[in-house]
Amino acid sequence: MRASRLAPLGMAVLIAACSPIVDSRGNLPEAEDLDKIHVGTSSKEQVASLLGSPSSVATFDANTWYYISKRTETVGFFRPDVLDQKVLTIRFDEAGLVKEIARTDKEAGEEIDPINRTTPTSGQSFSVWQQLFGNLGRFGDVPGRRARRTSSGSY
Repeated sequence: MRASRLAPLGMAVLIAACSPIVDSRGNLPEAEDLDKIHVGTSSKEQVASLLGSPSSVATFDANTWYYISKRTETVGFFRPDVLDQKVLTIRFDEAGLVKEIARTDKEAGEEIDPINRTTPTSGQSFSVWQQLFGNLGRFGDVPGRRARRTSSGSY
């Protein structure tokens, strides 16, 4: 009798545990703020005051700013799925004025799978046992080494 009452509660807990989690990250400016930026006349300072600081600045070109926004959905322990991704790129000329405004979305992006490999290093390779017990016997008196002074001042 008790099990029949707890079964629906258990099913509800299991179903709730599998509900998707939607996560939004990044900084994508509002359309009305973006409309106030004009190519050739808006400066870096004006863009920063209207849109805020960029999500990222290009590594080799400080005149390229990126505003990035991403929404993901995670179900249970699975890898998150990207629902939506938008990137706003603003490029400035040498005078600090807006040269170009470009928008890209998830379809323009490319998934990159990192290569998982190790770099060989020189030196010795120790087993687990050698690492655990390798220092046994190394802490005795060694000829030629000065003795340590104790807190009482004696050797």
